[in-house]
Amino acid sequence: MAFAYLQDALNARRREGLLRQRKIIGSSVGAMIEIDGQHYLSFSGNDYLGQRQDLAVMQAWVEGISSYGVGSGASPLVTGHTDAHQQLEDFLATGLNREAALLFNSGFAANQAVCQALSHPNLCILADKLMHASFMEAGKLCDAKFKRFRHNDVNHLTNLLKTNPSSDLSSSATDKLIVSEGIFSMDGDLGCLNELQNVAQQHDAWLMVDDAHGMGVLGKTGLGSVEQFNLSQQQVPILMGTFGKGIGTSGAFVAGSQILIDYLVNFAKHYVYSTAMPPAMALATHASFQSLADGSKQQALTQRIAQFRLLCQQKGIPLTDSSTAIQPIIIGDPVTCLRISEDLKQLGLWVTAIRYPTVPKGTDRLRITLSASHKNSDIEAFVDGLEIVLRRYQVLLNE
Repeated sequence: MAFAYLQDALNARRREGLLRQRKIIGSSVGAMIEIDGQHYLSFSGNDYLGQRQDLAVMQAWVEGISSYGVGSGASPLVTGHTDAHQQLEDFLATGLNREAALLFNSGFAANQAVCQALSHPNLCILADKLMHASFMEAGKLCDAKFKRFRHNDVNHLTNLLKTNPSSDLSSSATDKLIVSEGIFSMDGDLGCLNELQNVAQQHDAWLMVDDAHGMGVLGKTGLGSVEQFNLSQQQVPILMGTFGKGIGTSGAFVAGSQILIDYLVNFAKHYVYSTAMPPAMALATHASFQSLADGSKQQALTQRIAQFRLLCQQKGIPLTDSSTAIQPIIIGDPVTCLRISEDLKQLGLWVTAIRYPTVPKGTDRLRITLSASHKNSDIEAFVDGLEIVLRRYQVLLNE
């Protein structure tokens, strides 16, 4: 039978406890979600600051629809680039101290576009081993040498960059691109950006930062990792950020020099041949950044993180070293991880089990995400539920 491998692959995933299936969300208000008529406290989203339901953001979206309609109607280089898009790009460039910025429909598309457009045989890309799949796939498929360095391991990266006979990196590489993340999506730890930019400067390389999970939550005004650590355009020549997480809307951007952005406008196929994001989305995104500028929601999130970690410590719940909204609990076995997730749902708590191949084998986990939308009582109830369920599976540190 033609394409029989499709069913075979699905059957194999099911046997291994790795089959992915979607859930239909009936409604979502604050930290509550409804699925199949049941309501749950959700600890699985990426809306870290509750911005997707912020009144100012929603009002900007409505006003954008009134002015532009629900879509852009064309690709950016035809008639899809409006003053709403340009205003957002200008805001990002100014706030991030970059010469220019360029909007994309998703972070996946932005990462793929950068790899595809910059690729040439004498380029070597050196990416942190835990980079997002969107970049890993693009790096492996593009016409460049692709190397991975151990997670946040500057020494390993430096060894790869050395051009000597024992090196892993060919001396024929005339251009080098080091790539890391601001906040890593599955572990919640920070990229060692200051150390990486020093290595990049020493080896005449460019540093690219994927700040998908840092945008909105890091920085004095929510402009992410480069604002948090005061990293200039020279130190981070390529910055990618997304709007679908801390900003609460959708889409992404790349920021850098005017030459970089002009080059992408001309050679990035994911930009040239895609319909532009809706102008209303651009207006809502701009409004979201503006509403985060006082830092109050970021402070609320910081308080929730501290509360969660303290309560978990008191109850012996094992956490990683993360200080961000992403708080994984490593279970290690996909079937057990799924069972724990299902048991939590019976208590009205929604936490997604993340399994291989999204994370390395043996590191299957509960990927807990906290939000400014959570109340103190939500955190307390959640940790109580975690203790009850994890005790059944002997996951607590004191058992």
